[in-house]
Amino acid sequence: MEYEIKEENGFKYYEAGEGPVLLLLHGLFGALSNFQQVIDKFSPHMKVSIPILPLFTLPVQETTVIGLKDYIDRFIEYKGYKDFVLLGNSLGGHITLLYSIEDANQSKIKAIVLTGSSGLFENSLGDSYPRKGDYEFVKEKTEFTFYNPETATKELVDEVYEIVNNREKVLRVVSLAKSALRHNMR
Repeated sequence: MEYEIKEENGFKYYEAGEGPVLLLLHGLFGALSNFQQVIDKFSPHMKVSIPILPLFTLPVQETTVIGLKDYIDRFIEYKGYKDFVLLGNSLGGHITLLYSIEDANQSKIKAIVLTGSSGLFENSLGDSYPRKGDYEFVKEKTEFTFYNPETATKELVDEVYEIVNNREKVLRVVSLAKSALRHNMR
């Protein structure tokens, strides 16, 4: 499915539907297509809003879970969202947690939903060294991310493969992974 991405005030985002706001935060290797069923289910009754996290465009020193939480704070302020449901997947869940624990934000949120959230149990950067040039290894690790491995489509695996083979993007992934460890929610 094609998604019409809006660009306003330095933000890129997708919106569908009208009504109460359901704000979705994607993960590190997330894509809008990961939310297709959620969009289909809720957009007839709610405004589904998905900001595109600037994972690979922020300066490296700002590419942290706190930097992304601040970005989402500015997005929510810009859009004027109040009394919204905040759903975070993976890294988006970690950002959701950090956003929701701030006193100033608690009155804005109606509910939070976490799906496969980071920030809860991390204690290492993994048990194996990523073999960036090995497509099958990247495919296996991408499939492992999902309950149903078939969710990891060829397009998604190709996107992850491109990311892990791009030096600038890998620097940001490592920065985010270290930041997630430092800002663990325990």
